[in-house]
Amino acid sequence: MNEVLTRHGSLTPDRTERVLGWLSLALLAAALAALARGYGRWAMVDLAIWLHLATVLVALALTPLMLWQPRGTRRHRRLGYVWVTAMAISALNSFWITDTNPGHFSAIHLLSAFTALQAPRVVLTARAKDHARHRKSVRALVIGGLLTAGALTFPFHRLLGRWLLG
Repeated sequence: MNEVLTRHGSLTPDRTERVLGWLSLALLAAALAALARGYGRWAMVDLAIWLHLATVLVALALTPLMLWQPRGTRRHRRLGYVWVTAMAISALNSFWITDTNPGHFSAIHLLSAFTALQAPRVVLTARAKDHARHRKSVRALVIGGLLTAGALTFPFHRLLGRWLLG
C-alpha cells in the first residue's frame, strides 16, 4: 500500500481515494448536466428534493478535496464537518422523498439509512484519532452513501435520469 505520512501524521491519498475522487467529480458533472437540461421544469420540483440535491452537490464537490488534500489540517477538519453534515442532512432528508414509490420507501432508502448511521462514525473515529477506521468509514460512506446512491438516481425513471437522458 502506498501510505506516506504527511507532516500532520496523516496518510496521503492512495489509488482508491484518487479513483473515488474522480468518480465523485463524474457524478457531480452528470448531476449538474441533468439540472441544466431540466431547467424548464425546476418549478415543479418539491422543496425536499431541492434540499437533497443541494446537500448532495456539496458532498460531491467536497469529496475530492477531502480525499486528495493533506489530512489532519484545520482545513481538512472544517471541510470534513461540512461534508459529513451534508451527507447526514441528505440521508435524513431523503426519507421525505417518496416520488419513485409514492407514499412508500424504495430500495435506495436502505443506503440513506446506512448513511445516517455511518456519518456519526466518521466523526467519532476522526475525533478518536483512529485513522484506519476513519478512513474505512469515509470510504464506505463515499462508495455506499454517495456514489452508489447517486448512480441509482439516474436510471429507473428518477428525476435526474429523466432530465439527463430524457
